[in-house]
Amino acid sequence: MKAALAVAQVGFGLLAILGILLQTPKATGLGGTIGGGGDMGGGYRRRRGLEAGLLRFSAAMIVLFVVTSVLSTYVSK
Repeated sequence: MKAALAVAQVGFGLLAILGILLQTPKATGLGGTIGGGGDMGGGYRRRRGLEAGLLRFSAAMIVLFVVTSVLSTYVSK
């Protein structure tokens, strides 16, 4: 049981990282990555299509990662 949870935790973690890295950033360049970007377009940009799917996928993988982490702590006791 411990080994299965460990494998699942690694898998969910890697899939979450992949989903996050595939998402389109809101701002471009290093300034957008670190400091918020320089364009003053403002406003909320709604995610549609593939972006929305990637966001939901990433969120689901993060939730599953947290659940498996909590379960693995209870199983190891």
